[in-house]
Amino acid sequence: MHRRDVLKMTAIAGAASVLTLDSVRFAHADGRDRTAGEETRKVTGRLPAGAPDYVHLPVEVPRGVREIAVSYTYDRPVVPAGTQGNACDIGIFDERGTEPGGPGFRGWSGGARTEFAISAERATPGYLPGPVRPGTWHVVLGPYTVAPQGLAYEVTVTLRYGPAGTTPEPVYPPPRARGRGRAWYRGDNHLHSVHSDGKRTPAEIAAAARAAGLDWITTTEHNTTSSHGAWQGLWGDDLLILTGEEVTTRNGHVLALGTDPGTFVDWRYRARDRAFGRFARRIRQAGGLVVPAHPYATCVGCNWKSGYEHADAVEVWNGPWDRDDETAVAAWDAMLVAADGRDGGGWLPAMGNSDAHREPQVVGMPQTVVLADDLSREALLSGLRAGRSWIAESRAVDLTFSVTGERGTHAGIGERLRARAATARLTVKGTPPGCTASVITDQGVLFTTAVPADGTVEWRTTPEQSTYVRAEVRHPSGAMAALTNPVFLKRG
Repeated sequence: MHRRDVLKMTAIAGAASVLTLDSVRFAHADGRDRTAGEETRKVTGRLPAGAPDYVHLPVEVPRGVREIAVSYTYDRPVVPAGTQGNACDIGIFDERGTEPGGPGFRGWSGGARTEFAISAERATPGYLPGPVRPGTWHVVLGPYTVAPQGLAYEVTVTLRYGPAGTTPEPVYPPPRARGRGRAWYRGDNHLHSVHSDGKRTPAEIAAAARAAGLDWITTTEHNTTSSHGAWQGLWGDDLLILTGEEVTTRNGHVLALGTDPGTFVDWRYRARDRAFGRFARRIRQAGGLVVPAHPYATCVGCNWKSGYEHADAVEVWNGPWDRDDETAVAAWDAMLVAADGRDGGGWLPAMGNSDAHREPQVVGMPQTVVLADDLSREALLSGLRAGRSWIAESRAVDLTFSVTGERGTHAGIGERLRARAATARLTVKGTPPGCTASVITDQGVLFTTAVPADGTVEWRTTPEQSTYVRAEVRHPSGAMAALTNPVFLKRG
């Protein structure tokens, strides 16, 4: 069954442009409903270079379908260096429609899978189980990049008939673990499993998190919530599991961190569509934080281009330290200067996560350490939002950082201090020999020294000299070992 390349151009309500193909139909000539067996249709076509972001293939699903299965292939021609080849994602929306943020979403696997199936009882990871109700479903192709010669595709849709079965009620992680009361808790809030493009199972991630000494993790699959109900039996008094999503737009990725279980956040827009604010509000309405991820990453579409007006924090350290992280920290520091948080104004806290997908990527490298009243979703997100946190390369690294005024007044990470003079005190443990500690202010790096044997470094300043004070610990190579959020200073 061949289809014309371009049939109907539409737009998703102020967001991405869409190419809609002819419908795939399974109607029976005798008009009777089927109760057993299966039917298959194939659709082929070619997308030109410059194709819309999304291609909709409507599928007319009749009554009596037990399972819908989809597979696809596309060509990958050799292209010259510096020229984008073909990469095409896939997902599906059910009969409730493709409206951005609407109820019709049933799954997305990006480019990680070539086939998937959905029934009431089960679904391929990345997809949501539930009845296959009659109506117009939409297979959605996402031609991420298209070679100059175009992208030839083939989509195969199979309907299997029979009794629908029962959809299991999802079991979500609890919002609280036992914890240690008010304490510093370590977490990794950017992780991928087999539910998107990761290779680890949820069980393997939970085991790796415990091995890394983490107190909590957040599951953040690309553009899907299917992992939210996949952690039953894996949480415990020693490990809290929060739910979220890595919203993967064409102009950067953002973590929907700690959202209500089952909350889907749409990704089908670019920065030019000015739609991000709407979906950032959706994240907050679901109790989560808005955290642009790896804003200076070099992969296609990974650079964050939707601004920070709606952000609650920013991921400045993603996986093993590299030049992208160096750039992210410098840009974040510049935002601190512009924000001037001395009088309680808004400023953007930094956080770090592993973004681990598979071996040998290390869960918990780096990790964000947050001061929270207890080990609960509410307390952790509150601490992150306030910037009461610092970033460590591993559990082995520990630090304390505070600033004291001339009369004994005191402020910790993320807090404000009124004083005429101030002494910053950093104590570091667990770093290898040769590391250096630096104090950074709005004027830049003002003090650097080798970490002494007892790990304690002090430095004196005044509010006139320093709008804020923060600390970094680095290896001899220059790679980061730890960094803190700032303490703001004001004369008082």
